[in-house]
Amino acid sequence: MVYPLGQGRAWLAALFLTFSLPVLAKNDLALNDKDYFEKPGLNVLVFSNWYDGLFSDSKTSGVELIHHGERTVTNGDVRLNATPEQWDMTPLFKERKVNHADQSIEAFLHYPDQQFDFSIKVTKNAAGVRLTVNLPKPLPKSLEGKAGFNLEFLPAAYFHKSFLMDDTAGGFPVYPTGLKEINGKADPIALAQGQHLVFAPEDVERRVSIQSTSAPLELYDGRGKAQNGWFVVRSKIPANKTGTVIEWQIDAATVKNWIRKPMIAHSQVGYHPAQKKVAVIELDARDKKIQKANLVKINADGTRQTVLSGKPKRWGKYLRYEYHHFDFSSIQAPGLYAITYGDQETHSFRIDKKVYQAAWHPTLDMYLPVQMDHVTVNESYRIWHGASHLDDALQAPVNHEHFDLYAQGPTTDTQFKPGEHIPGLNIGGWYDAGDYDIRTQTQYDVVNTLVTAWETFGPTNDKFGLRRDTTSVDYARKFVDLHTADGKPDILQQIEHGTLALIAQHRAVGHAIPGIVEAHIDQYHHLGDGVTKTDNLIYDPEMGELETNGFKSGKFDDRWAFTSKSSSLNYGSAAALAAASRALKGFNDELAQECLVTAKKVWSEEQAKAKPDLFKFGNTTGGKLEHEQLKAATELLITTGEAKYAQAVERLLSEVEFAFNASWFIRAAPAMNDAFRSALRTKALAYREQLNEVESKNPFAVPITEGGWAGSGAVIRYALNNYYIHKAFPDVVSRESVLQGLNFLYGTHPAHNLSLVSNVGTRSKEVAYGMNRADFSFISGGIVPGILILKPDYPENHEDWPFFWGQNEYVVNLAASYIFLVNAAEELLSE
Repeated sequence: MVYPLGQGRAWLAALFLTFSLPVLAKNDLALNDKDYFEKPGLNVLVFSNWYDGLFSDSKTSGVELIHHGERTVTNGDVRLNATPEQWDMTPLFKERKVNHADQSIEAFLHYPDQQFDFSIKVTKNAAGVRLTVNLPKPLPKSLEGKAGFNLEFLPAAYFHKSFLMDDTAGGFPVYPTGLKEINGKADPIALAQGQHLVFAPEDVERRVSIQSTSAPLELYDGRGKAQNGWFVVRSKIPANKTGTVIEWQIDAATVKNWIRKPMIAHSQVGYHPAQKKVAVIELDARDKKIQKANLVKINADGTRQTVLSGKPKRWGKYLRYEYHHFDFSSIQAPGLYAITYGDQETHSFRIDKKVYQAAWHPTLDMYLPVQMDHVTVNESYRIWHGASHLDDALQAPVNHEHFDLYAQGPTTDTQFKPGEHIPGLNIGGWYDAGDYDIRTQTQYDVVNTLVTAWETFGPTNDKFGLRRDTTSVDYARKFVDLHTADGKPDILQQIEHGTLALIAQHRAVGHAIPGIVEAHIDQYHHLGDGVTKTDNLIYDPEMGELETNGFKSGKFDDRWAFTSKSSSLNYGSAAALAAASRALKGFNDELAQECLVTAKKVWSEEQAKAKPDLFKFGNTTGGKLEHEQLKAATELLITTGEAKYAQAVERLLSEVEFAFNASWFIRAAPAMNDAFRSALRTKALAYREQLNEVESKNPFAVPITEGGWAGSGAVIRYALNNYYIHKAFPDVVSRESVLQGLNFLYGTHPAHNLSLVSNVGTRSKEVAYGMNRADFSFISGGIVPGILILKPDYPENHEDWPFFWGQNEYVVNLAASYIFLVNAAEELLSE
């Protein structure tokens, strides 16, 4: 939407000048000791982070702006598309030079296939920063009209705001319209073109000015090409030129002496009276005025009573913020409470003995069944999705590296030819994450964890409610109905569903396979009902594309099964099958027996091999071989009690790292000898030393990972390990090392205090990367990865933009682990 200024030109020009004045004021932007430009209210990062090595462009690289505490601008880089999507080409990073004397940062990059080298240099100047794109050689002919410098602006930060391009005003659309860019076929239509662009002139906290002294600026809406696209400002690189070919002046307005408001990190779910209760107050590093924190009890008539008050205790600096602890463990009276600090107040939370009792219900009642593949999932008036992928699956081609970390080796390792239909794979399993693939490593992790939850927390007397029944599963009709009981424990139905997917692989090809995933990228990034991804008819290459006989069709929309043998995968699958054989006994005896026979067969065959199958690619071919062996040995030992499995566990104790594998050893311990149990205690004591170090690294006392995928999973694994060690050796690890993992998930973490479990807690993640992310919505009970640490010091989790998969993508195995963890907390606190 672009509006000529017309008769209002003079008035708007004056308005623009007024809005621009703070930009032109004295600029104290400076290159700091962490190698980014900084002033109150603004950071300019220059290739502090790189594109995600696993999933290509993750909107976390290039030139970036953190504007009044929010990262609103990213991907300042030379790109070959006006509106790049995730899979479009990115350059390779060569080196980065930081010059404090010159107050500049220069990054050197290249496109190897095009033999195209360039650098991007950002230099502080009087008004803001000067950005240049520099070429040692002219642009290759093949890239003329294609290569340009792009800078991407977060749409959610500019919804309901305006822009000015030279003397023309426009508004940022909440939803895109118009033609999209089709690579090599159609160019997008610019929202505006000119030399001087101002984002949000009416809002000092979001106003950014870009002035080009060379090639014109073009403004695009990247969401037309892909829902996760951003607003893109672009200047094309001119042909036949070297040296500085693009020059921009970038100025961002800031509020004078801006200081980020305090954030009170606490559990949105609340606290059991007996547990430790510590809120973590996150402060701007320049905020030197430490105020009192208050715990306020909220009464039924709305009146409030301060029950505890005092200055929080300083913890110190972590990343870019200062942290203080407000300990209110002494308050045990049940009731409704809030915490205040200065003019900030949290949402209400409970102190109650039953605070965790129902916290896992949304995950079992909603999230897991919604993720079920090969069935229709219904909820009252709503269909979440139809019975999807009933045409699974075609044999993947050999020597093929695929997207989403799948690959097929030099042979199929099956009796099927590439492209041939493999019957029997169209049953069971869960959508892996916000996408729809069946990743075997995820499937067996879910099955194993659900079985251990079922066995650990007592299906006999059902003290913890694990016989809960709110979901009806009808395989004959391929129909799942939420909020409808069918007389069967839901957790056993979920175990059965995952087990069916695992056993189907062994039935079809005789071993575990990496997984099943879409053959085409346009199917992979599909958003919406999974049943619409294919016609659910088996592909027949002899038919025309529009031809069908009702059973087969000529439409190549079937998924590929990646089938390369991996001993790691085979062991991991066998572990889950052995565990499932116990849980399903008396529930589905035929399947239980088949699972045990298959698991024992896999173990025998793998042990008989002269050399294991070591095919490895991405994260789809199993964990470390020894770790997966340990899982299989443990589950088969628990199931059968046979000595050969005990011998394997004993051998692996000296070969496998104890941290994050403790649960398997401890679960095996009752069937082991005294020497093993003594060695286990020694390992646990050494782990305690590691734990002390982990818990002292940040004010939240949990491991906060710093990779391209945020660390909710690591926090849960850490808490579960601590649970097992505490149960075995209560004098070594305290129960608080379990509970603080839950506190982290529920809001006691950096950046904000939302619960990372959707629909659990007073305020939780309501915009997440699930199958319905295009609707800016969530799936109840899903757990997001959480707080992503961007180098060098910025913790981030966006609630206004679901498309950051590293922060917001639900992953199904976290659901099972979370169910276990909540029940573990309930057990520890009820003792």
